[in-house]
Amino acid sequence: MNDQLYDDVALERQIKEKFGVTAEIDSVIARHFPVGRSVEATLFLTGKKQLYLYVDGEARLYLSDIQKIVSRVGLQPEMYMPPKGQVHYFDEVGTAKFQEIFPGRKVVNDQDIAFYKTLAPYSPALILIREVKNGIIYQYDSDATGGWRPHAKFSYRRIMTS
Repeated sequence: MNDQLYDDVALERQIKEKFGVTAEIDSVIARHFPVGRSVEATLFLTGKKQLYLYVDGEARLYLSDIQKIVSRVGLQPEMYMPPKGQVHYFDEVGTAKFQEIFPGRKVVNDQDIAFYKTLAPYSPALILIREVKNGIIYQYDSDATGGWRPHAKFSYRRIMTS
């Protein structure tokens, strides 16, 4: 019990330090479950009833990898949190990668850099979740058919209010 409490406090500190997000963990839905060969995730609810997925591991991850992981876990993302102090991180990295490939092009719009944004290094990752798709959270399992198996049942859908 104490180990879990220490894990929660450590996770809150990491999130505050790396993403600048103050997320007080109210309850953990799934703790340190595998989402890749050397990648783990923690799914938790904050005091404000916001659902977050924190992904970290030894592997070098990019935004495209995180998007794939979120989809395969059975979640629908609302926002990928950029690193602390870099509000336009994904746009900046996408523009820089685009400029490397096409050095002569000066006018760059969102359609041009959409693919190049996915090449942004993103580990650890923090994702605000909009909903759990089928009420089931999946985990990576190399022995399972398709590589993923159910980990927990949890229903969640964030309703936007004006």
